Amino acid sequence: MKNLKKGFTLIELLVVVAIIGVLASVVLASLNTARSKGANAAVKANLANIRPQAEIFYDEGNTYVGLCADPTVAAALASADDSGGGGNKCFPDVDSWVVATELKATEDTDKTGWCVDSAGKSKGITTVQDGAITTADTLCP
Repeated sequence: MKNLKKGFTLIELLVVVAIIGVLASVVLASLNTARSKGANAAVKANLANIRPQAEIFYDEGNTYVGLCADPTVAAALASADDSGGGGNKCFPDVDSWVVATELKATEDTDKTGWCVDSAGKSKGITTVQDGAITTADTLCP
């Protein structure tokens, strides 16, 4: 007598569902990492875009004083704030300026912020909020 029953057993179905669950969790974990890196890239791009606008601002007035209030710079700072962890700082001087903001995710084990200045530096910094950039600074530390 032949057994004509076809189909999957309950154990087989549970194993397949468990495998799919494990694969989905791995994909979601990778997706979160990619989102954080994308947000960091957006912060860096927004701060880098301030540099040409600052040069235009300087060409018009021969000073960087008031740079942070420039609408284009303010929009770039707000966008960087939205993409990252917030708390941007902008300190212009007569002949130099510095801008920094928090990153979404820590880079290189200790870089929680990104700094851009008039000397052409773009670099990670350890912190923005705890005094790494102050009103006395016009260059990235």
